[in-house]
Amino acid sequence: MGVLPVPAEVRAILLDIEGTTTPIAFVQETLFPYIKDNVKEYLRAHWEEEECQRDVGLLRKQAQEDSSLDGAVPIPLESGSGEEELERVIQAVVDNVHWQMSLDRKTTALKQLQGHMWRAAYATGHVKGEIFEDVVPAIRKWREAGMKVYIYSSGSIEAQKLLFGYSTEGDILELFVGHFDTKIGPKVESESYRRIAASIGCATNNILFLTDVPQEANAAEEADTHVAVVIRPGNAGLTDDEKSYYSLISSFTELFLPSST
Repeated sequence: MGVLPVPAEVRAILLDIEGTTTPIAFVQETLFPYIKDNVKEYLRAHWEEEECQRDVGLLRKQAQEDSSLDGAVPIPLESGSGEEELERVIQAVVDNVHWQMSLDRKTTALKQLQGHMWRAAYATGHVKGEIFEDVVPAIRKWREAGMKVYIYSSGSIEAQKLLFGYSTEGDILELFVGHFDTKIGPKVESESYRRIAASIGCATNNILFLTDVPQEANAAEEADTHVAVVIRPGNAGLTDDEKSYYSLISSFTELFLPSST
């Protein structure tokens, strides 16, 4: 796709993760299946721990809120002791998690349990965060040129740090100045990018945002943030209008920084 010059006023590069730094397949074929395949074993191993009980409590509260939804799975309280009763409750939690994931829900309760499970999986080496091979060398060059690099993802900041802390390229957290998740606002709302700029301490037009999702690019652009849409294997296709409207890159190496001459 050639070279994309970065506007001289840009001081910070804001990166999406899924489909930008990391293959979508890693999330869909590694991270999510790990939860489905291991949630029962994880709950059995950690059931007595305070953190696990907090996670289950949040899931139970969410299940109560979801009770009117079609197919909702309730999570009962333990009504006694004994292995059989414990298995009954754990199975209900497992069924609830599977139901939420089948609907691709992003509830805080589900994300919290997933985050704790992934933390254990990364720490034990069962999972390593996949990074496209052009990402780390390019970010190192950007940093050497004085550019600040941030992450903005719908995944929690904890999940972001796990992915980059236990990645196929080793621990690369030092490359990022900061992280943002949807606590600062949804990625498809322009106000989120204004809040990020305020948090960084710059104007919105001092930021270049890289994402694979046109709706996110549009929201950033509405806030006067520079954008480029990233084309990666496995990403959703773009319409002809989107291809002609947005600046496109297929590798981070295609960004040309004026200060790197």
